[in-house]
Amino acid sequence: MSLIFFFFIIVPSAIIHEYAHGWMANQLGDPTAKRAGRLTLNPLAHMDPIGTVFLPLFLIMMGSRFLFAYAKPVPYNPYLLKNQRYGPALVAAAGPLSNFLLALIFSLFIRFLPLSPLTSFFAIIIFANILLMIFNLMPIPPLDGSRILFAILPRSFLRYQLSLEKFGFVLVLILIFFLSPLIFAIISKISSWLIGSAFYF
Repeated sequence: MSLIFFFFIIVPSAIIHEYAHGWMANQLGDPTAKRAGRLTLNPLAHMDPIGTVFLPLFLIMMGSRFLFAYAKPVPYNPYLLKNQRYGPALVAAAGPLSNFLLALIFSLFIRFLPLSPLTSFFAIIIFANILLMIFNLMPIPPLDGSRILFAILPRSFLRYQLSLEKFGFVLVLILIFFLSPLIFAIISKISSWLIGSAFYF
């Protein structure tokens, strides 16, 4: 079940997440992702050896309840964005927002197809996308939450971002292994609300 969850839900959701970053950057005046061939939903363009293959398989082998994957980050040039002040935050926020929209769409499927045999599958998709949204909103480099945070903070905080980026991957692993119960509680609460709202609209 873990491998099925990984290949058919987490990976496509992570790819849509990265596509959303590139799409938003392109809308704001930066065609870097488009020129690099990353404005596509083709999985091969977004596969990352560590985030798409090694990390989730490592978590499966370790028996972790927290199964996570990410796609290769979409390249973009913040200096080409029309909005230099808040453009980077908008590009960063586009990924988690795409996951929330996916979760919302599938909650509507549950609403309009309440007796469908796919209802349980739709619920898993909702959970997976809320997981990706919440995890990526954590303010730890290189996650989107840190880019949103530092884009809206005064420029003087830039040195703290550079310092955190040196230990980003280690901090992400600590987050996964030591704070996963708290993260799961938040994810479950939001997912349950979306699924419950779908039944009671």
